[in-house]
Amino acid sequence: MAMIFFLWGLVLLVISVESIPLEHRLLAFFLALYVINIGEGGHRPCIQTFAADQFDNRLPEEKAAKSSFFNWWYLGIVLGATTSILVVIYVQDNVGWGWGFAIPAIVVALALGVFLFRKDTYRCQDPVGSPFTKVAQVMVAAFRKRRLLPENGWGMCVKAEDTVIHPLADTNQFRFLDKATIIDETDVLSGKSNQWRLCTVNQVEQVKLLLRLVPIWLSCLMFAVVIAQLSTFYTKQASTLVRTIGSTNFQLPPASLQVLPGLTILIVVPLYERILIPTSRRLTGHPYGITMLQRIGFGFLFSILTMTVSAIVETKRVRVATEHGLLDNPKVVVPMRVWWLVPQYVLMGVSDVFAIVGLQELFYDQVPEEMRSMGAAAYLSVLGVGSFISSALISVIQGITGDEWLKGDNLNRAHLDYFYWVLACLSGLSLVLYVVLAKGYVYKEVQRDGEV
Repeated sequence: MAMIFFLWGLVLLVISVESIPLEHRLLAFFLALYVINIGEGGHRPCIQTFAADQFDNRLPEEKAAKSSFFNWWYLGIVLGATTSILVVIYVQDNVGWGWGFAIPAIVVALALGVFLFRKDTYRCQDPVGSPFTKVAQVMVAAFRKRRLLPENGWGMCVKAEDTVIHPLADTNQFRFLDKATIIDETDVLSGKSNQWRLCTVNQVEQVKLLLRLVPIWLSCLMFAVVIAQLSTFYTKQASTLVRTIGSTNFQLPPASLQVLPGLTILIVVPLYERILIPTSRRLTGHPYGITMLQRIGFGFLFSILTMTVSAIVETKRVRVATEHGLLDNPKVVVPMRVWWLVPQYVLMGVSDVFAIVGLQELFYDQVPEEMRSMGAAAYLSVLGVGSFISSALISVIQGITGDEWLKGDNLNRAHLDYFYWVLACLSGLSLVLYVVLAKGYVYKEVQRDGEV
């Protein structure tokens, strides 16, 4: 259904630029964009979860392949985005907007056809009801029995739900929620189970999984703030530099450098799969080489390096502009090659390989099975909320410094390097917080056979 909305929005987009007069085009154009967003909102969290569900964790070879799946999944997404930047934008500029929008519509239609053609071969999870209801039941039941001590009860409700194949092991975190599993006199006398008063151990452990992820989610927001700079200040920097290739007169569009992180990912992911994982597996003895949280932490470290390099390059750019008397001539190109920006774009791509893929895997693997789509949505929300925080941070800095740091009309007089240093410092503090939280994180563990 989400893909149908997505395709419908793309078709409307083509119609809006090809069949509707310019003076009446605005309404149809924005309607198409809204329909596309609705489709994408349902498609992006669900398709990744559905694809990962095709691997059976009970089979060791498929469980190992699932970890690699997230790498190749992200590689496919980046390949599509890179192709779009290189091909679709060229078609829009040189052929026409109609064909520029028609190409994605044709590709989505073909993808939908392939998906439906193989629909009988997929592994589908049975619906288990609203996961939010179960969370609310645990909270209400624990609050109702907040004064009840385990020794005053009749035992604990340990029977797993019929739909649970591998119940979760009991953990010692968030012990206040365990009160929801205590059987009191009211439960015994009622003769029937009231899920708003009595929950199973497995249900309580599922809620604990979600609570353990909340601090991790919060500590990841600063990483998303760094990513947000890719399409904002990075592009403004590129627009001030020499963008000609060799001795030709061809100029690279400033936004075209955004393809570099994608190209970096296309190179680094295979190297990560074929070299880094086997090597780290031999060194650590871990089946996946490094843990999910360690992988995310390395991504955060690379994001700090990204901001550090960005600040150093921006300092050099301003120094070159000063030496050539261009501080008050923002429209004159600074005599410095745009290739100086390549390292920060490449480091951004490397940090994505570690952090983004790690977040995808973490928020899929460490949530209850029936909430995996919500886990994917939570991962995506890190990027969305981080973008809003980036805008808010810029407003705060402008409020404190005026236009001294972030001059919108004259980047040569600004102190964008100071802003990058602030981001690097905040990212460093965020990494310290993340390491502390990661050290105390308890991974999901299922009960072993015969264990209660």
